[in-house]
Amino acid sequence: MPRRPAPVKVFLADDSTLVRGRVAALLDAGGMAVVGQAGTPQSSVAGILDARPDVVVLDVRLEGGMGLEVLRKVRDAEPDIAFVVFSIHAGPAYRKRYLQEGADRFLDKSTEFDQLVLAVADASRHTH
Repeated sequence: MPRRPAPVKVFLADDSTLVRGRVAALLDAGGMAVVGQAGTPQSSVAGILDARPDVVVLDVRLEGGMGLEVLRKVRDAEPDIAFVVFSIHAGPAYRKRYLQEGADRFLDKSTEFDQLVLAVADASRHTH
């Protein structure tokens, strides 16, 4: 019997509990495993480094700080973890900055929600 590949492990860093729940359900339906969630930069960094996901779905704005802080700290400690930025703050300046800092993808929550599962799957393939 062939072995099924392990599901992509995903960590959600978003200040909205409602959004995290909706994204978790979407990723679960896509066969991915959400291994942690957080709403602040500090708890996100600690949770990501503890869970060691394949991909982090990261919002630009978190409670008490910015996602850029999370991206930088995790990239320094674990450069193989992929990041998909998923935010309503998706203007060209944000997009450019996050991609320059090492995000794999940047999606606008308001117009690209349906692309998230594919973006996470694609980002996970570039981590190994």
